[in-house]
Amino acid sequence: MDISGSSIRRDERPVRVWLTPGRIALYSAVMLVIGVLLGSILLWIGFHSTDSDTFRPGSGYMVFWSASHLMLHGSPWQAYDVPAFSRALAGLFPSAGRHAFLPWLYPPSYLLAVTPLALLPYAISYPLFVVLGIVLLGLAVWRVSGFGAVPGATRIGWLALLACPGVLVTVMYGQNAMLTAACAALAVYFVDRRPMLAGLCIGLLSVKPQLAMLFPFVLIAARAWRAFAWAAAWATAITALGIAAGGIEPLRLFLQNAGALRSLIIEHGVPFWFASPTPFAAFRLAGLPPALAFAGQAAIAAIALAAACCVWRRSRDARLRGAVLVVATLAANPYVWHYELSWLCVPIACMIAIGSQYGWRRGEQSIVAVMWALPLYEFLNPWMKLPQIGPAVISIALLVLLRRAGSLPRSPARR
Repeated sequence: MDISGSSIRRDERPVRVWLTPGRIALYSAVMLVIGVLLGSILLWIGFHSTDSDTFRPGSGYMVFWSASHLMLHGSPWQAYDVPAFSRALAGLFPSAGRHAFLPWLYPPSYLLAVTPLALLPYAISYPLFVVLGIVLLGLAVWRVSGFGAVPGATRIGWLALLACPGVLVTVMYGQNAMLTAACAALAVYFVDRRPMLAGLCIGLLSVKPQLAMLFPFVLIAARAWRAFAWAAAWATAITALGIAAGGIEPLRLFLQNAGALRSLIIEHGVPFWFASPTPFAAFRLAGLPPALAFAGQAAIAAIALAAACCVWRRSRDARLRGAVLVVATLAANPYVWHYELSWLCVPIACMIAIGSQYGWRRGEQSIVAVMWALPLYEFLNPWMKLPQIGPAVISIALLVLLRRAGSLPRSPARR
């Protein structure tokens, strides 16, 4: 794949900069107010409604906290036994609606990681978990993007992060996407600086293997052999630790549940497709059978993987690498939900930093704005039932990043 910028730089016209720090601050303030109001309304409705279909904030964290409670007061295998886990969750959260009754779909290593959560009451543990995710994501994005060099960034950075719809949606569910995004961003930042730490961050992503699936390929493309070796070692150690703590039975049930999930949710879960910004979901909503939808997903995944490897081989700029890796991961993955779009904070910040340094190119500011708003669209789409535009947005973002990669120096100095 050739991403030389000689052809795409011809006749480049000056681009009017409208995504200024002042406007970012204004949009963020408005979104934060809307988010707080929406969250307050959903919180009030969720805990006063008797309708089992009513959305209740924190439904994802209820699952984590319940699994932790079973680790502390029961047996690890109970988390993977769907009837046993449902009974435990119903007993711990009797007012929870249908949305809260989700199976435990994580590997044993993550079950071990969440064990401390239930040491604190849910009402305290949930907000602390959210604060931890926001802080770690903010620090990781700040590092990998070099956002501090953007004029006015020190004044608006945290406001922009708190108001990002991707963060707000993740917070509403109490999901772990901010933590996994932080691991991915820090892994990119440390690849050339501290390979052992990069490997640790990638190893931690093994708790959600689908989000780490591009790392081995881009590390090979970049010839980052030390980081690759450390990542393999850490992932193996973390996986082995989870199995040692829970035994073989949880692992067997985890693999069994993964197959059931594919059939129930990915292949036949129409309500989930409206909230899943993946090519597979878009193809299924368009009426394609599972086999063709998977084939289309595989083709797009191959293109995204090739694009990511090309950029990682060509450039050592952590901003460009981070942005492309995240966008390609989202494009390649058939199992992504709206609450995982806090990952988009990484390419958004990286693209703003690059645009601030080198100047914006046509379409870049627009795709940044659309990526920023996409999580809110996906969150509301199960009710609106509009077309699944997520794959189109993510694919366009990848093309824009490839164009940008072609215009930058081939091997810039390590940032």
